[in-house]
Amino acid sequence: MVTQTKFGCPVSPYYFESRWLDMLRKSGLPKIRFHDLRHTHASLLLQQNVHPKLVSERLGHSSIGITLDRYSHTYGVDYKAAMEMDEVLRQ
Repeated sequence: MVTQTKFGCPVSPYYFESRWLDMLRKSGLPKIRFHDLRHTHASLLLQQNVHPKLVSERLGHSSIGITLDRYSHTYGVDYKAAMEMDEVLRQ
């Protein structure tokens, strides 16, 4: 990915975003912000039971707590806790 112009200046985030939206429009995909790919990436990894510590490292978060605070709804923490309690009660 190009992060600078041919003159060595940083690429404007607005330019990058407009190119991203052009690609989406041409491909017929729904319009989403480029940054939303980061959230999708994290959510999909957690839904596939990738360990939250690994997801946290991939996102560059300083702690696993930040990752789980933001994405625990996709990790299914409440559902897993309920299933574990159900298992305990069945014994």
